[in-house]
Amino acid sequence: MVTTRKNEGRIFNLITVVLLSLFGLAALFPMLYVLSVSITPYTEVLKNGGFIIIPRSITFAAYAELFKHPYIFDAFKVTVFITVVGTAVNLFLTCLMAYPLSRKNMPGRNVVLMLIVFTLLFSGGIIPTYLIVKSTGLLDTVWAMIIPTAVNGFYLLIMKSFIQNLPEEIFESARIDGAREFRILLQLVLPLSTPVLFTLGLFYTVQHWNEYFQALIYITDPTLNPIQIVIHRILMNSQNADMQASLDEVIPTLSLKMASVVYATLPIIVVYPFVQKYFYKGMVIGAVKG
Repeated sequence: MVTTRKNEGRIFNLITVVLLSLFGLAALFPMLYVLSVSITPYTEVLKNGGFIIIPRSITFAAYAELFKHPYIFDAFKVTVFITVVGTAVNLFLTCLMAYPLSRKNMPGRNVVLMLIVFTLLFSGGIIPTYLIVKSTGLLDTVWAMIIPTAVNGFYLLIMKSFIQNLPEEIFESARIDGAREFRILLQLVLPLSTPVLFTLGLFYTVQHWNEYFQALIYITDPTLNPIQIVIHRILMNSQNADMQASLDEVIPTLSLKMASVVYATLPIIVVYPFVQKYFYKGMVIGAVKG
């Protein structure tokens, strides 16, 4: 009987390892394809019907063409700025709102929570939001891509739920020792909220790094465009050039597109392993009853 259970456990573990390996390869395959096409001469890509996994020869012509754009490095700086500063602002304001909302004795708490949920269902609309951004003088500034999305209602509710489920005895002990609410937030709540902070920070980071729509609406100065806008314009110009020249005269759109994908996603891929363990812990936070 014991032997049968051991064999069943081994078979289950083997099947689990095989399935997870297949899922891992399925996730890795598109990334490997994009990287291979970006460094493979376009003639070789055509010979293989557009399908390349292991390139036989390597060229960085697509990356050289990408870096020729006059605003590509300015766009990278802008994107890094709005990602770092924007994420810091997001987390600061989210924590500052989530902590008082997690206290059940806060006056007007239910009304505020109802208004937050309302914003998840209905938005103010593009035109009213644009008018507000314009009237506050944020047009053609990097803050136009940070301030309008300073707090995400859904992430705020997740943070509130996490803090609310911390043991109440901790807060009572701190108050008995004379700690005020702001000190409790800084020295007690935030250290205990590391998993949810890293998880929400990752969500906010990806959101800012992929910034496109707000820049398209609020930014007209080409030196303030984030990387997604600049890459989109490079690809559009490349498509127009493809219609007017032969393959030997321009870098094909496919190679340039893959190089752009690598350039735009590589920083996020590099950062993710450092927050992976916190991301796993934070994934189940939304399922905790608030």
